[in-house]
Amino acid sequence: MIYIVIIVIFFALTGLRVINQYEQSIILTLGKFSGMRGPGLTWIFIGVQRMIVVDMRIATVDIPQQEVISKDNVPLNINAVVYYQIEDAKNAVLNIQNYKIAVADFSQVALCDVVGGFELDHILSEREVIAHKIKEIVDVTTESWGINITAIKLQDIELPEDMKRIMAKQAESERERRSIIIRAEGELEASKKLAEAAKLLADTNGGLAMRTLQTIEKSSNNTVWAIPTEILQGFANIRNNNN
Repeated sequence: MIYIVIIVIFFALTGLRVINQYEQSIILTLGKFSGMRGPGLTWIFIGVQRMIVVDMRIATVDIPQQEVISKDNVPLNINAVVYYQIEDAKNAVLNIQNYKIAVADFSQVALCDVVGGFELDHILSEREVIAHKIKEIVDVTTESWGINITAIKLQDIELPEDMKRIMAKQAESERERRSIIIRAEGELEASKKLAEAAKLLADTNGGLAMRTLQTIEKSSNNTVWAIPTEILQGFANIRNNNN
């Protein structure tokens, strides 16, 4: 009798299972779905029932680097990462054989299709837009699997070496163009200020004479040459009459 009690106790203890707060479990009785179990301590009938535990937290799956041809026939090597979360544990287990591999494979195909529809410049400048389009495509299919795609991020976009050199030359040309424009704008601004200063000196009584004396002083090693203001005023009158 005591042996029977020991066997029953042992059998009962081996059927105990602990489900974590972030998990849900599916119970199969003789291979048939018979219910769900939530977090906490639970028990299954060993040999008759089987429990499949599903992690309900957000998980990631990597899309390995692969070659994709852009719309303008540029070969690119792109990899990405997919963030997904199980929303219906029953469907994720019963409707798809291996949901993690399925999400990775389907995302990889969607990435090739979407990226192949854009030109290189758009791919490089609109990563978020492209990633969102991939997410929408994958999300439609995985919804029936009980999986929600929370985000897809494009990580590395590797260009061919010859394309890198071309883009580097384009960037250098753009920097030179901007530098020329900045210098030209500076010279234009300086010429405007110089014209305003010349007009102000001409309109100011004795202004030309003072400026001339300052120029002579700077160019004659501190030797000051005195020129009668009447002569300078005569030059100014001649200039005004010519105008």
